Amino acid sequence: MTLDEVTRRGMVLLGCGRMGGAMLEGWLAQGVPPSAVHVIDPAPSDWLRDAGVHLGGSLPERPAVLLLAVKPQMMDAALPQVAHLGGPETLVVSIAAGTPLGRFEAALPPGTPIVRAMPNLPASVGRGVTALIANAAAGEAGLALAEALLSAVGTTVRLESEDQMDAVTAVSGSGPGYVFHLVEALAQAGEAQGLAPDLAMALARATVAGAGALLDASQASAAELRESVTSQKGTTAAGLAVLTDELPDLMRRTVAAAADRSRELGR
Repeated sequence: MTLDEVTRRGMVLLGCGRMGGAMLEGWLAQGVPPSAVHVIDPAPSDWLRDAGVHLGGSLPERPAVLLLAVKPQMMDAALPQVAHLGGPETLVVSIAAGTPLGRFEAALPPGTPIVRAMPNLPASVGRGVTALIANAAAGEAGLALAEALLSAVGTTVRLESEDQMDAVTAVSGSGPGYVFHLVEALAQAGEAQGLAPDLAMALARATVAGAGALLDASQASAAELRESVTSQKGTTAAGLAVLTDELPDLMRRTVAAAADRSRELGR
């Protein structure tokens, strides 16, 4: 199946919140006509109403793609609305955290190709990363189509097994939240050293954003970049001495807690 076929047969988007909206915006920017997209959302935003997509009304009988973009806690109530659209001819892509492939296979018609995906919030600015795993019915063709769709909002990676998805959720799915909290903490530390709150936050935001841009643009590893900014017995070395003692264990516990929650959602 190709993107041209997606345009011809149409696609259905169940849920259009922040993440679903980011993907829709990416597809429209790539040239998918609004007339090919059918959205089911109980509270469509003004942007969505003006996007030219179908809201409500009849759905295509056999859409090329059905994207499930509702929260995992809402899946039990939402999935029955569109389960009849599944089948061998429709690729189902889910971005619901903690919801395993087996749950969808049990709810959808036999032979439905299914791809489970975990994007993250930077997808809303086209800089996301999405991990993918597919069931046997999807195969290479289904994965390739899912990659083509999700590359509209950033990069994609394929997983070797579904067991890895909980760790992916904890690292890249939840990771932006950790980074935002780091910015908050860095600004608060600046305030404690005498900076005005607005100045401390401006410095913290720009520093983290700039460091991320440098990491993205450089061929050097994170460790090499850290070393390049750390002079022996300098200020960075003094600060890193504290972080090195505490941060690795703190981050392991943070990621473990998020991964455990992802596993709970899947049960």
